[in-house]
Amino acid sequence: MLNLVLFGAPGSGKGTQSAKLIDKYGLHHISTGEVLRDHIKRETELGKIAQSYIANGQLIPDELMISILDDVLEKEAAGKKGVIFDGFPRTIPQAEALKELLRKRGTDLHAVVGLEVPEEELIERMLNRGKETGRADDNLETIKKRLDVYHNQTSPLKDYYSGIGKYLPVNGSGNIEDIFNNITAGIDKIN
Repeated sequence: MLNLVLFGAPGSGKGTQSAKLIDKYGLHHISTGEVLRDHIKRETELGKIAQSYIANGQLIPDELMISILDDVLEKEAAGKKGVIFDGFPRTIPQAEALKELLRKRGTDLHAVVGLEVPEEELIERMLNRGKETGRADDNLETIKKRLDVYHNQTSPLKDYYSGIGKYLPVNGSGNIEDIFNNITAGIDKIN
């Protein structure tokens, strides 16, 4: 079993690299962003709550995200070769909760792949993505809020995971294939 977290600022390429890692390793993909967007689209109660946070560039409260993740792991990831978490954890309490969720399933987190991209490039990528996909949260004002939240609340995870030997830094700029090859070389060393 191989359990990975794809870590990086908004726009760092987590979704792109997730798809490639799923194909290579046969992992089950859990994107908290996709789960939340699905709930918002279906106008579920969770979707309405999530939308109020997302519209302001804020993170969903930890206890709500952990509950959602536990449900997804139970219903969709059981019996898979492993899981790739995209967009989770985003806080140290979420990282500790993830460790417990995996422990109770008899497994552990193997690596946190950190896609490191300069901020100017992140902004440019997300603005372009917004033009191409129409994602409402890919506008300059919300992007800046999301990056502020990332720097203040999420980036401490890099030190957290580095401290326990799980962080695998990868330059997230450049050719998609080169980035992917650098990720898999790092994963193959630990797997």
